[in-house]
Amino acid sequence: MGTARKRFGSTLATVTATAVSLVLVAGCGGGSDSGEARTKDGKTVISMGLFGVMGFKETDLLDRYMKENPDILIEADVAGDEQTYYTALQTHLAAGSGLKDIQGIEIGRAKELVDTQADKFADLSGTAGLDHFLPWKSSQVTTEDGKLLGLGTDIGPMAVCYRKDLFAQAGLPTDRAEVAKLWEGDWSKYVQTGRDFKQNSKDDGVSFMDSSTGLFNAMIYGDEKQFYDKDGTLIYQDNPAVKNAWALASDAAKSGLTAKLRQFQPGWDPGLANSTFATAVCPAWMLAHISEKAGPANKGKWDVAKAPKGANWGGSFLGVMDKSPVKEEAKKLVAWLSAPEQQAYIFEKLGNFPSSKTALDLPEVAGGTSAYFSDAPIGQIFGAAAKEIPDEQILGRKDGTIKDTFSAGLQLIESQGKSPDEAWKTTDERIQKLAR
Repeated sequence: MGTARKRFGSTLATVTATAVSLVLVAGCGGGSDSGEARTKDGKTVISMGLFGVMGFKETDLLDRYMKENPDILIEADVAGDEQTYYTALQTHLAAGSGLKDIQGIEIGRAKELVDTQADKFADLSGTAGLDHFLPWKSSQVTTEDGKLLGLGTDIGPMAVCYRKDLFAQAGLPTDRAEVAKLWEGDWSKYVQTGRDFKQNSKDDGVSFMDSSTGLFNAMIYGDEKQFYDKDGTLIYQDNPAVKNAWALASDAAKSGLTAKLRQFQPGWDPGLANSTFATAVCPAWMLAHISEKAGPANKGKWDVAKAPKGANWGGSFLGVMDKSPVKEEAKKLVAWLSAPEQQAYIFEKLGNFPSSKTALDLPEVAGGTSAYFSDAPIGQIFGAAAKEIPDEQILGRKDGTIKDTFSAGLQLIESQGKSPDEAWKTTDERIQKLAR
């Protein structure tokens, strides 16, 4: 996922991440480098390094844990920007100092840490009750010899966010169940719906989708393999999932179905506010951003429909450092924070979507709706998408970089008029250099 993630609430109120300066993050000590447990006021201190809005410090969960465990004092530092956070984490891992007892792990960093830093993390595979997680979630941070580096927090199952009013003026259905049937089971039907929209729309200033890049991401992240094989070999050149996604996304890009507005890049936010596109492929966490940037004037005009195929974009984990002097206490805290009940609570308060399959069936999640998105049953829609994802998703060290490179390649078609073959050649050359 992007390096400056936004989370959404069940009321879709945007939560502003705690701002932490680069200087503070780069020097984010507070761990127990002495090798001895720190105490304060007679309590054992557990330090946490987090990023974005993971939901632990933003809710009362840490206070609740300390109340239930009066001998524990939790100190949590939150970096607003994940890129800054990860740069600091890499520095501390290399130095072997300055680490927190518990460190947050973003999915885009998971494989790199599994391959290069596994010895720095405690093995959590012996934690009781791990069977409540979605099977593909834990596989993302498991080494070849079965060491589990982190316990899952949230995920990013995907759906299609759409504008009911813009669909209506183009003669398309607006009911979310009927809309989902338009493209049920096949992303090419989504693109065909775009052609129908373009042909019948009464407003030439409105495009069907924001960008072809969201479509590409949704297609590849519904498959077990994307860019790498399990042994770390690059396979994107011959992987049917990638080739098919490129072909369909390229088709959408060159057919004038997009507003040429790549998600989270300049122009996308004004596009939301000015209603310049009718759909966006959206992971669960994106709803907060859409509701904020589209603004109050568009509340109730947006809705959410099931995507053609389940896919995941985003998510995080909590890992415990192996040399932490309070390793056992930290393991207990991580297990508690990632338990189904706590995941459901964070969803209810902030909207972070649970990685626990047990949590998906709890009333707080299964019954979750979004007032901004026409009271869409987001708990059911995103929960169903999460359950469709293959039991294993193979990640690679440069997954995030390669995804961004493909997105830039599709932009060559959308914005610069390059042919799909030309854009693929350029993209391939860039990836070969970046993935060395």
